[in-house]
Amino acid sequence: MKAMIISLAASGLLWGCSASSAEETSSVPVEKVENMFRKINDKISVSPQISLDDIATAKTEGVTLIVNNRPDGEDPGAPQSAEIEAAAKAAGLKYIAIPITHSGFSGPQIDAMIAALAADDKVLAYCRSGTRSTLLWSLAQAKQGVAPDEIARLAGNAGYDITPVRAMVDALSGGQ
Repeated sequence: MKAMIISLAASGLLWGCSASSAEETSSVPVEKVENMFRKINDKISVSPQISLDDIATAKTEGVTLIVNNRPDGEDPGAPQSAEIEAAAKAAGLKYIAIPITHSGFSGPQIDAMIAALAADDKVLAYCRSGTRSTLLWSLAQAKQGVAPDEIARLAGNAGYDITPVRAMVDALSGGQ
């Protein structure tokens, strides 16, 4: 399985949020939302890059853990990991960084997301557009045996397309 992840990443089948991200080409209609957080299920929402002010909104919505899937320096003008972490902790929220670069996903990143989701927390995961966060969530769900069609449905309801990782989702789920 690890070789498959590396192989998919090397072949360019796995990628992060880019100008041609899956969400920008998705044909799934997205309902107009009051804020930029997109609910995948009761446990997790995903978002484009958050600001320090968005942390208060997240807390108001019941978020207890922020997962940063964006590597520092990707956008020097955006708040970096230490800034978001400090603001989250000051607001009484937990914080974890699982940065996903444009080179793709790895087994340890998938395992870290599984661990983050295993806690009794309501999670907000973010990256540049929310795509990497959604794709990492998809891989974590698949590794836990969730049916690929259910993963695709939930991601699609949030406006994200898991096609870039669908083969890996199928493989990780054990063909359910």
